[in-house]
Amino acid sequence: MRPPLLNPLFAPVSTLPGIGPRLEKLYARLLAREDEKPRLVDLLFHFPTGFVDRRNRPKLSEVVPDTVVTVAVTVEGHRPPPPNRPRLPYNIDTADNTNTLTITYFNARRDYLEKLLPEGEVRYVSGKATLYDGHLQMVHPDRVVDEAGFATLPLIDPVYPLTEGLHPNQLRRAIEAALDRVPKTLPEWQDADWVKRNNFEDFVEALRRVHRPQTPDDIKPDNAAWSRLAYDELLAGQLALALLRAHQRTRAGRGTAAEGRLRARIIAALPYSLTPSQERAVTDIVADLAQPTRMLRLLQGDVGSGKTVVALLAAAHVIEAGRQAALMAPTEILARQHFATIAPLAEKARLRVAILTGRERGREREETLAALAAGAIDLVVGTHALFQDEVAFHDLALAIVDEQHRFGVHQRLALARKGAAVDLLVLTATPIPRTLVLTYFGDMDVSALHEKPAGRQKIDTRAIPLERLNDVIEAVARALDEGRRAYWVCPLVAESELVDLAAAEERFAALKKRFGALVDLVHGQMRGPDKDRAMARFAAGETRLLVATTVIEVGVDVPAASVMVIEHAERFGLAQLHQLRGRIGRGAERSTCLLLYKGPLGETAKARLAIMRETDDGFRIAEEDLRLRGEGDVLGTRQSGVPGFHIARLEVHGKYLTAARDDASLVLSRDPKLSSPRGEALRALLYLFARDEAIRLLGAG
Repeated sequence: MRPPLLNPLFAPVSTLPGIGPRLEKLYARLLAREDEKPRLVDLLFHFPTGFVDRRNRPKLSEVVPDTVVTVAVTVEGHRPPPPNRPRLPYNIDTADNTNTLTITYFNARRDYLEKLLPEGEVRYVSGKATLYDGHLQMVHPDRVVDEAGFATLPLIDPVYPLTEGLHPNQLRRAIEAALDRVPKTLPEWQDADWVKRNNFEDFVEALRRVHRPQTPDDIKPDNAAWSRLAYDELLAGQLALALLRAHQRTRAGRGTAAEGRLRARIIAALPYSLTPSQERAVTDIVADLAQPTRMLRLLQGDVGSGKTVVALLAAAHVIEAGRQAALMAPTEILARQHFATIAPLAEKARLRVAILTGRERGREREETLAALAAGAIDLVVGTHALFQDEVAFHDLALAIVDEQHRFGVHQRLALARKGAAVDLLVLTATPIPRTLVLTYFGDMDVSALHEKPAGRQKIDTRAIPLERLNDVIEAVARALDEGRRAYWVCPLVAESELVDLAAAEERFAALKKRFGALVDLVHGQMRGPDKDRAMARFAAGETRLLVATTVIEVGVDVPAASVMVIEHAERFGLAQLHQLRGRIGRGAERSTCLLLYKGPLGETAKARLAIMRETDDGFRIAEEDLRLRGEGDVLGTRQSGVPGFHIARLEVHGKYLTAARDDASLVLSRDPKLSSPRGEALRALLYLFARDEAIRLLGAG
């Protein structure tokens, strides 16, 4: 039940004056509410990205072209377009005692403009001044007011992101009207000492300051008003995760005890020793599995740090106790890669493993499903095919989910429902910055694998302009002559007229002319079996140059490959470049990664390529990626529908996350049902920031 006090904020924007069905649709698009009606709270959390400083009021002779200015001018005359050519501009001549200014409108009504800018009168006009044919011009000014209107004009005017068809003044008026409807007496959900220590205003006052700034500083994300609201959002997120965690913890688990005989067999079959991080992670996981509460653990590690082996050792623990495990991967290539790593080790430890993806059909699939339900399979590896209704387990104890942010957060628990009190282990090969671990996985314990397995080589990484493409092809030719294997990664599958990027099919055709049967192609639009055959030929050395898209980004393991060419490297994200580079350096040979780029490079692309040359530490790369791109892109959540933040900017406000997490756990330890006065106020906070799912957990068993 939403607190009644908040009802005005959840009213549709169509309740504001002047917003009919057409404008409501535009607001729905702008506020990303196209499936539901946009509400006042969505408008209020739509923050400015800049401002117009109307304190800058030069004479016309002092105006710098291409700047936003406010000028006082006398209207000298109107020049409407001829009646037979209404599409021509409507020009209005104005001047002060130093210069002239032409104000231009398109598709405007004459009667409206004559009323807005009457001849002989002084008007204050504000907008971007440009030079046209050597004369000052202002097209469609933002504001036109008389002396009285100027006295009430905000001197610092916020500038908001817009959508096509919506005028800035319409949005400003709507936000103003929404601000007037904010209840004056919202309860304070923050700790009083914390508010005082940080010089925070109350929620309503902070909201007003950001939307009605008095100085340019009021509109900066690091100021006190914006930071207060960002902290509110972070606390709502941390409180929701803490409630989810408490709910999971209170649901009875089934402690699984085992002596470790199966684990010992797998470790003995490994061609190398476990790294110290792997040993620590296995110890933590085994301790979790023995508890009567459910395990919720995130295992994050850099490219090639050995997460699959840790996952297999975790599975061996529950299998030894007579129960089952499932490992779910986001793509078929990755699922098959996991299976290829696990199968030989499982065979030596006498574990029964199977694979289940969308490709297993007919009798083979039916036999796997029957064996799984009967308990004749110990560990199943698969894709989201494991979610399907007909997949039943005899006794599922452990669900291992790989790269879970690609599934979307809500699916995390779907596999866990396939058994009674299932423990959950989440793997990610994208090292996640600490702030994002707290944000997205705050309901989980975390293990990190920092070392690379023994024998991994340092990769020589170089950035090379595309003009030197022929030199790169010759370098690849020398590597192939030495019997080495190489990847050549392109950003697109087929050539596009819209984007001038290397296309895998086009590059494959060109390289095939040069290298013949040594070259093969793999991309995401190929049929699964064709993809597998291409990968198998490359792994076996039948082909030695594999042209690919980012389908090889995660999980592809060919130790003999030692050269990686990434074409148009400037178009890839840092984490993606790091993942691709991680496909080489897995064998005994020295490895080289060539980042082919098309200049001139923007600042961000330049920074990315510089970081790639400097370091191969995935955790540092992840922090830099967050700094350059923002949290939604780093985790791929822009695409997968995971809610990012409306107000908080992690690069600015990430420093508050630990405090928010500590406050959330302290609140719940003292008031687990949120029934105290502050607890009731925090329920309002959860509703405000769309974390009300968590409130339902308070009443759930």
